[in-house]
Amino acid sequence: MLKTKQKQSVIEKFKAHDKDTGSPEVQIGLLTEQISELAKHLKTHKKDNHSRLGLLKMVARRRALTSYLAKKDEKRHSFLAKKLETEKTVSTKTKTKTKVKAKAINKAKK
Repeated sequence: MLKTKQKQSVIEKFKAHDKDTGSPEVQIGLLTEQISELAKHLKTHKKDNHSRLGLLKMVARRRALTSYLAKKDEKRHSFLAKKLETEKTVSTKTKTKTKVKAKAINKAKK
């Protein structure tokens, strides 16, 4: 569980305007922080399956919010991905384009 000061710092980092506390960017940022905290906990408490289930639910929620943001506004999504510096936030559109480019490069090499 994140402390109040940790939440406030995450909100400050991801907010779009002064009173923003519930935008997808802020929610994804908060979930990312909670996931990292819980992952550290699970490294030391390997048999804590109840927390593991909570972690899986948080990851699924973050993935849903990320795909929602990618569909709604690609610019905001790419900006968020740069802020988070994670590979998992790449949209399916980008993955498809990357796969097509990779196939074209492989064909050109042959």
